[in-house]
Amino acid sequence: ALKAEFSTCGHRERNTVDTRMNHQQHTCCKTHGGLPAAGDVGSVAHAADELPVARSCPCESTAVTSDRSLAIHPTRDAAGSAASTSSRPPRASRPSGPRRIVGQAVPDDIRNNEALQKAIAILPSNYNFEIEKTVWRVRQAKARKIALQFPEGLLMYACVIADILESFAGIECAMIMGDVTFGACCVDDFSAAALDAEFLVHYGHSCLVPVSKTSIPCMYVFVDIKMDVEHLVSTVELNFDVSSRIILAGTIQFASSLHAAKSLLEGAGFVNITVPQSRPLSRGETLGCTAPVVPGAWDAIVFVADGRFHLEALMIANPNVPAYRYDPYGREMTLEVYDQVGMRAQRQLAIEKARGARHWGLILGTLGRQGNPKILERIKEMMRAKQVTYTLVLLSEISPQKLEMMSARIDAFVQIACPRLSIDWGDGFEKPTLNPYEAFVALGEVPGFFEAGGADYPMDFYSSGGGAWNASWHKS
Repeated sequence: ALKAEFSTCGHRERNTVDTRMNHQQHTCCKTHGGLPAAGDVGSVAHAADELPVARSCPCESTAVTSDRSLAIHPTRDAAGSAASTSSRPPRASRPSGPRRIVGQAVPDDIRNNEALQKAIAILPSNYNFEIEKTVWRVRQAKARKIALQFPEGLLMYACVIADILESFAGIECAMIMGDVTFGACCVDDFSAAALDAEFLVHYGHSCLVPVSKTSIPCMYVFVDIKMDVEHLVSTVELNFDVSSRIILAGTIQFASSLHAAKSLLEGAGFVNITVPQSRPLSRGETLGCTAPVVPGAWDAIVFVADGRFHLEALMIANPNVPAYRYDPYGREMTLEVYDQVGMRAQRQLAIEKARGARHWGLILGTLGRQGNPKILERIKEMMRAKQVTYTLVLLSEISPQKLEMMSARIDAFVQIACPRLSIDWGDGFEKPTLNPYEAFVALGEVPGFFEAGGADYPMDFYSSGGGAWNASWHKS
């Protein structure tokens, strides 16, 4: 059964799909923003009322004690680092300073540290912050000062994690970087280095910028979140026929759950399930600017996320496939609709207006690593070849109000930051504001999605197989 529910965005409307599982929100969902834990009260349309135990990531830390009474600052074990390397053969001396390449095996003196395990237990048990691995990596790097970078949804845990690392990783200071972080494109190793940090830990996103390219040693923590996989599987079983061809995807936090759900669905008779990949992203992972085009005919997208920003990229890349979003917190599935025709008409109009521009505003985003200098140089070459002039602008956050103040002598802008700024908010700008792909079309380098010989609107900004306009660090 479907009931229409109009969304506030002009491009979008959604319908709520009845999962036929009358679930009451759990207390832990309200207090921690987490997911239901085993034993919470709630009713589902399963054969058993008990919530299933979520499958854990292979690299997840060992079980921890439930005693949460320990203070965050226990006495440090000065012998910890020495004990962790006692079984290794001696190595040649290395230059002083943080090491970039380190081993991955977490030693037993960290895994079995009772005080550390009690400190970790303060954090939500279904969020894998990889504390043990982080302690080991920071110790190996011999860093004295580290920086921690979180998206806003995880900032509530920042102080606890900083205290744990200061207590157990042998560092003098853990700095929390509080600037807005939209994605892995915002990894801010430059600011961390300017603050004399010797190591950066970036939480909540995959590694778009390789650790070999960052200015200081960097570690990415995906923050795998355990969810009720069996409820997702039961919801799919109740709303789709076993013969349905389903694309299963989501955000990086739920990647391990996607694969567990695929296995369970195949065991239940769903033989046409695919978890697509757009390299270098993990299989099933989708970004707001990068999503795979899945060839063939498909009946539905089932996307696991608590919002629809990332799903929209997959919908744009596969415009003819109906999309459903499963919210692992509210445990409901909704039919999501995107105005594909309206979006493409709006972007075509902006491109055609920009083709007559004689003076451009060329914006390089400075929020972390959003702005890619290689794309900047390529577009500058294209403009010089077309004999059009430009003004170079550096901006950390791009808004219609900011560009309006600079638009008196500028005919059009191209922003090398987030492609979705132009797609989602393009009609809010006074002058045409294009993303790199649209600039390539406006400057005549490639045919547009609305022209003969042009491919459909791409969502490949960080794909290793993307077009010349994309920002992938994984292309030669």
